[in-house]
Amino acid sequence: QVKLVESGGGSVQAGGSLRLSCAASKSLHSTYCVGWFRQAPQKEREGLATIDSSGDTSYADSVKGRFTISQDNAKNTLYLQMNNLKPEDTAMYHCAASPGCRMTASQVLRDITKEYFGYWGQGTQVTVSS
Repeated sequence: QVKLVESGGGSVQAGGSLRLSCAASKSLHSTYCVGWFRQAPQKEREGLATIDSSGDTSYADSVKGRFTISQDNAKNTLYLQMNNLKPEDTAMYHCAASPGCRMTASQVLRDITKEYFGYWGQGTQVTVSS
């Protein structure tokens, strides 16, 4: 089992940046698929960015070119750098990890919001004002 704790959320103006962190209770290197998803009120969960067990990444079209996912294996921490934020990015952001994962990064992007994916963190709120 792994515990995930997100941090780094906050309130910013449109065009601003934030870096989210996800601290894991154990190493997620090479045997886990990891990623970020978000959920806004009255909206479905949306997978944003993922890394598969080979280190390949995948991004949703809505954040491609603005968000970057990365992983520091020495710190057991996953990051999401978010630039050029827009009001529609306002949501609760969660990190997730799936053990023994053999999916590609694009497959992870599809499944990360599903209940069966694996472990989720409690989330960190991001609010973007216009």
